[in-house]
Amino acid sequence: MPWISLILTLFLWIGPKDYSMVNVNQIDPVITAIELGSSSELSKHFLPSISLNINGQQGDFSKNQAELVLREFFKKNPPSGFSLIFKNENPSSHSTYVGEYSSNNAVFKVFIKVSQIESNIRIYSLDFVKG
Repeated sequence: MPWISLILTLFLWIGPKDYSMVNVNQIDPVITAIELGSSSELSKHFLPSISLNINGQQGDFSKNQAELVLREFFKKNPPSGFSLIFKNENPSSHSTYVGEYSSNNAVFKVFIKVSQIESNIRIYSLDFVKG
């Protein structure tokens, strides 16, 4: 099947060149904070300003403002589960993650966009969209 070798060739050509740089565990504290519904733990990974969309309530918020908005969201929608369903990691710049957050009230798609700053990731965009 020639298309498989073409896909593999493209992946190797456009993929990261130094696989030792990829640290797949960097997102784990973010995932844990979402699983627990902890706005304070989650906000530790924010940039000083973050683009936030909580089911239509969207805008640019300071780290502290975003924490308050998320605290209210988690209060109204306590977590019953979270799973990461997609990741596009690029350790030298921006990475994107998509997850599914479940509460007793609803299920939300979660879109997390992060920047690599030194050896840490920092969230610059976070969306919870009811699905």
